[in-house]
Amino acid sequence: MRLASWNWGGRDCVGTISPDGREATPLGVRDASLGVLPLIQALARGEPLPQPSGVRLPVELVTLRAPLPRPLRSLFCVGRNYRAHAAELAGSVFRSAMPESDPWPIVFGKLGECVVGPHDAVRLPSPAASVQIDYESELAVVIGRGGRDIPASRAMDHVFGYTIVNDVTARDVQMRHQQWDLGKSFDTFCPMGPWIVTGEELDGRATRVRGWVNGALRQDGQTRDMIFDIPTLIETCSRGITLHPGDVIATGTPSGVGMGLNPPQWLRSGDVVRIEIDGVGVIENRFEPS
Repeated sequence: MRLASWNWGGRDCVGTISPDGREATPLGVRDASLGVLPLIQALARGEPLPQPSGVRLPVELVTLRAPLPRPLRSLFCVGRNYRAHAAELAGSVFRSAMPESDPWPIVFGKLGECVVGPHDAVRLPSPAASVQIDYESELAVVIGRGGRDIPASRAMDHVFGYTIVNDVTARDVQMRHQQWDLGKSFDTFCPMGPWIVTGEELDGRATRVRGWVNGALRQDGQTRDMIFDIPTLIETCSRGITLHPGDVIATGTPSGVGMGLNPPQWLRSGDVVRIEIDGVGVIENRFEPS
């Protein structure tokens, strides 16, 4: 099943997307502005999905919104979680901070307020704020059943589904503050979508993540090459912290980010970043001045 949020005729809608990704069927929800979140919460309580309500439309006629336009809280994000990406950072400005081994995942937060839709513009900050804007193609896990201290052996039972995020990053800000939250959380720095694919349709532990900049393939990785797999990430994020239905864990990015190129290649006005994950879909966003 694919659940999505969209706008049609000036009205927000939430509903299902056909298996071929071509048709959108609205469901009877009380507040569509919240996107798919109320549906995830209702399913977690054992309630059925609402009945269809409204006209079934071709997807190309609607404006897709982020499936979680305002997530429950900040996103859990994971850094340096693909082996090749960790290797490319070892030759970057992060080389002095690179550990010799990876005993624990790097987890940081990204403010939910920076989420935008799968085809929305990303606003570049003023040069006074940052001149080193980078992209990160990522599979995101959406939690469907809450819990605390979830063991890895049962973690997949807590997965509702998967979506795509671009973990856009201001690298100079990330380095300046020696922590990652500020450089990750500028307005519009989290394109998400195009919808959520539920766990019975996709195993996020075995899919392909690709990213293009202006049509040139930059990133191409397999989620099986993660240093810390999805069950481990869920176990880690839930240690002493209760996860709730609708929480999002962005699982890290493959190699090929702009900072890892020689010389680094930062995003500029007019650049278009396209991310595709097998079994999920595509998001594509143009970077524009504020």
